[in-house]
Amino acid sequence: MRLLICTSCSGSRDRAAERQAVAEAVARAGLQGRVELAEHACFSACAQPVALGLQGPGLASYVFEGIDPVTDAADIAATCKAYLESPSGWIEDARPCGRLRLCLRSRMPAYHST
Repeated sequence: MRLLICTSCSGSRDRAAERQAVAEAVARAGLQGRVELAEHACFSACAQPVALGLQGPGLASYVFEGIDPVTDAADIAATCKAYLESPSGWIEDARPCGRLRLCLRSRMPAYHST
């Protein structure tokens, strides 16, 4: 799966610290090698930065807003774990996601060609 952090969300940000905090949380959750951490410009969630997205082949796609990647790093890793453990990435019970369950902006089902 790929975890994308918005690079164009405004504010005073230390993107290196954000990446490090998230990478360390992902490793602590035992997800190294299963989560690709990447950056992407603009998820159109500018009103409530910082935005992040989850996506993967054959998996649902998610966009979250109002995230602090450093403070929320453990919840981000927990959400990645729930995502990977859910059928087609469709998280039914978001309680393990911590605060991120309150920051969901959109969720789209996986696209499967027929």
